[in-house]
Amino acid sequence: MALKEILIQKGKTFALPVRWGVEPFVRKAITGISFATGAPRLTVTSHGMPDGWQGAIYGVIGPRQINAKNSPPRASDYHVLTVIDANTLELNDVTPVDDNGKDWPAYVSGGFVMSLTPKDLTGYAARIDIKDKVDGTVLLSSEVADAPLNLITATVSDALKSTTLSISATDTAALTFKHGVADLEMVSAGGVVTKLKLTQGKADDPDVVRVSGEVTT
Repeated sequence: MALKEILIQKGKTFALPVRWGVEPFVRKAITGISFATGAPRLTVTSHGMPDGWQGAIYGVIGPRQINAKNSPPRASDYHVLTVIDANTLELNDVTPVDDNGKDWPAYVSGGFVMSLTPKDLTGYAARIDIKDKVDGTVLLSSEVADAPLNLITATVSDALKSTTLSISATDTAALTFKHGVADLEMVSAGGVVTKLKLTQGKADDPDVVRVSGEVTT
């Protein structure tokens, strides 16, 4: 479910949670699905997944509409998993209605949630630059050395298994550029640097950033 681009809206607080998944894949059995809330709620005993993680559904005997369309699953097959409790996950981005407006049938049996393993973020720091082009001029940064352009806060939380990139509404309102490219790097305690891809495209391509105008001031 990678983004097509990183969108920053002027005058609005920017907050982008980034989750780093690594192999091996984790597979957790589904033992029930309810549609009472208007979104599929999956019973997955002791799922152990952090809120907002991504997972693909496969092997459900019914309703089959919930299953990933590709095997193995592609990026488009993954859903954001909202944690309801230790045994329940909800797919907020799924409406259990077919193209003809007919409700999905009740759960029959079977199924698994497949996801990558959350990376242990202990000791990691994050850094990001937004430039006008590859090897170009810095437009925004999380690095003190780039002051006064160091307006991005990069907060790493192993407890939440996420890294949050944020810019205050005051700072986004003052942005004058419209386009840029970005690289997010995770730096281990031992100095090992790993680039994380945030948007769709080739792994070595920079992430595209777009700044949209402000309607309400």
